[in-house]
Amino acid sequence: MLYRSLYPGSLWRIGEEHRKTIYLTFDDGPIPEVTPWVLELLDRYDIKATFFCVGDNVRKYPHLYRQLLEKGHKTGNHTFNHVQAWKSHTAFLLENTAKAAELIDSKLFRPPHGHMRVAQNSALQKAGYSVVMWDVVTRDYSRYMSPQQVLDNVKRYTRDGSVIVFHDSLKAEKRMKYALPRAIEWLLEEGYNFALVPG
Repeated sequence: MLYRSLYPGSLWRIGEEHRKTIYLTFDDGPIPEVTPWVLELLDRYDIKATFFCVGDNVRKYPHLYRQLLEKGHKTGNHTFNHVQAWKSHTAFLLENTAKAAELIDSKLFRPPHGHMRVAQNSALQKAGYSVVMWDVVTRDYSRYMSPQQVLDNVKRYTRDGSVIVFHDSLKAEKRMKYALPRAIEWLLEEGYNFALVPG
């Protein structure tokens, strides 16, 4: 709770009054090695998700970005170069985010690694962005986590209104491909509905 208090106005959990609704999100794509697999899986379950895209990946793979939108998913800005905000000047972070915004038509923003300075959170909101954090981070990117542990994180921490983070990236691929379909099955069995992050 203390960590969340550092970023007032940021979104961690959504629509708590709406029972059994969760928000599935993906960071770091789109990339041809992983994103099409995710899209196929989501199609199979008729689920829409929100993808926080790296601008340089959108530049390299515009067809994948278009595919996200054509399939009814939502996109957000994850900077152009996956910038580590807390190691960067605020002006540089804003410039890099603006560069990504030339390719990503969205006012949703998530900081790479989920870290930024307090002043950066404020500056991004003043620039018109809705800063979206999370309620459940699966840690599918961590080589110290087993695929089963990633799945267990979803089962242990998901609640009404949770924003759940997976990654359509090479680093997360093995753990995500194990955990995501099983997490979807479990969430459906638990009666959860899937919704897009508003904004």
